This record gives sequence, C-alpha cells and structure tokens, in this order.
Amino acid sequence: MKAFNPEKSLQSVEENGQQLSPTLPEGIKNYLIDIDGTICDDIPNEEPERMLTAAVYPDALATLNRWYDEGHVVFFFTSRTEMHRAYTETWLKKHGFKYHGILFGKPRGGNYHWIDNHLVKATRFRGKFTDLIEKEVTIQVFDDNPNDN
Repeated sequence: MKAFNPEKSLQSVEENGQQLSPTLPEGIKNYLIDIDGTICDDIPNEEPERMLTAAVYPDALATLNRWYDEGHVVFFFTSRTEMHRAYTETWLKKHGFKYHGILFGKPRGGNYHWIDNHLVKATRFRGKFTDLIEKEVTIQVFDDNPNDN
C-alpha cells in the first residue's frame, strides 16, 4: 500500500466566507509519538551514544507501522534535539519504522497540557502498544461560558 501523503489529502475548511486551516479526511488520525521510553529504551539527551543501541519495543514497531499502512499520519515528537537527528533517523531506519516526519525539541519534563484550536486526544504510554479503546476520563478544559458563573 502506498503511504498516505497528508499534504495532498488535506481538505479545505471554510467558515463565514473565511478560509480556515485545512483538516485531514474523516477517519485519518494525526499521531504524534514520543521516542524515548515509548518506542524504545528511555535514553537521556546527555547520553546520545546510547541512542544507536536502544532496544526497540516490538509492539510499538508493529502498531506504528500498521497505522502508517492504514493511511494515518505518523510523526515522532521528541525531546531529542536537532543535534540528535542523525542518530535518531539511523536508529528508526535500522529498525524499520515507517513515519512521515520528526519534530525535535519537545520540552522536557513531562506534565504536558496541549492547547489547540483542533481536537486533541492524548494517550499516556504505560509499557505496551495495543489497539486503542474508548474510555471515559476526567480532563481539564476551558470554561465555554465564563460569564455564567
């Protein structure tokens, strides 16, 4: 199956005669996936030589490549820096990961809270990739009616 090209498949969005940011087709997900501790051993930026020998998590490889083959967008979003690009790309290629791109320089330290004008879904990785399931959870959101208090 040919890889999905997200740029060529974006759909135009218009509201009140104004062009908005385009969206992906229905059913296509835009996955942003961490690297260290999520698809392989957790390697700190201070030890880049270990990045080439990190153990791959086989369930991560199989799941991410399946998502890619199904036409979803697979991007890595990592706290590694641009200085680590060569090591990172070499390791991903060596293990056969299929992906559309990598975003370097994610802030370190965790406790992420992403704010966006598009719907964002977050899944905390806890040691194993599986199929995603529906689950109700409590989250923090903006008050849609701040003057109703």
